[in-house]
Amino acid sequence: MKKHLIALQVYSVRDVAEKDFAGTVRKVKEMGYDGVELAGTYGMTAVEIKKILDETGLELVSAHVPMNQLEDDAVLDDFAATGMKYIAIPWFDEPGNQEELAATVERIRKVGERCKARGMQLLYHNHDFEFKKIGDKYILDSYYSEIPSDLLQTELDVCWVNVGGEKPPVYIRKYSGRAPIVHLKDFAGQKSKNMYGLIGGEEKKEDPSGKFEFRPVGYGLQDVPSIVAAADEAGSEWFVVEQDGPSMNRTSMECAEMSIRYLKSFL
Repeated sequence: MKKHLIALQVYSVRDVAEKDFAGTVRKVKEMGYDGVELAGTYGMTAVEIKKILDETGLELVSAHVPMNQLEDDAVLDDFAATGMKYIAIPWFDEPGNQEELAATVERIRKVGERCKARGMQLLYHNHDFEFKKIGDKYILDSYYSEIPSDLLQTELDVCWVNVGGEKPPVYIRKYSGRAPIVHLKDFAGQKSKNMYGLIGGEEKKEDPSGKFEFRPVGYGLQDVPSIVAAADEAGSEWFVVEQDGPSMNRTSMECAEMSIRYLKSFL
């Protein structure tokens, strides 16, 4: 039986990690996670973080690094020195037309080349807005069709795939062999104006009925077993649990533990 490797995106528990990174990742290990994905380095270098994780027994799977930092040699060199295999673009403003799309593709391609030269594979972490079309393709599909797989692979976030109007298992299978990490993210409610307010964007007033809410994995609308099965078929190596904000009157750490307990119940 395949061993499923499960990591936690540290952004999910950033409120406690900011105060005590080492203590937080020790608790993450005790919950049963195999690794972590970073989104920020909490005032340390990546190498210093790697030492803490090694002492804790967690693998540094990948890191979300803003595009402007990915274009900085010193930042890339720091992450490469950890031996980390994957590095991901976490967010990129959507291009509005073919000219902007072409410029974005070229910018991502160049970063992919810089990462490859340092032994790291660049990934793209999607939201829902890449499921808009320019011409006859989704923006996201254009990235993957126009940039070769050795320079860009997927980090499909199944919440945003779903919100974007696609079925996560189908979309994961579409990128079989190119989906090394799958973001497991659950939610309740429906696409709404407040979604990006929950992750630091501008929140807008709206009808509270059907309000969008991030949930621990297994406690929302996602068919998680079918997503896991699709990822297995696609050859995925890691699942990364991410919950952008706590919910259900639980703390961020309680939500992280609920997610891993649910996943361990059938994996």
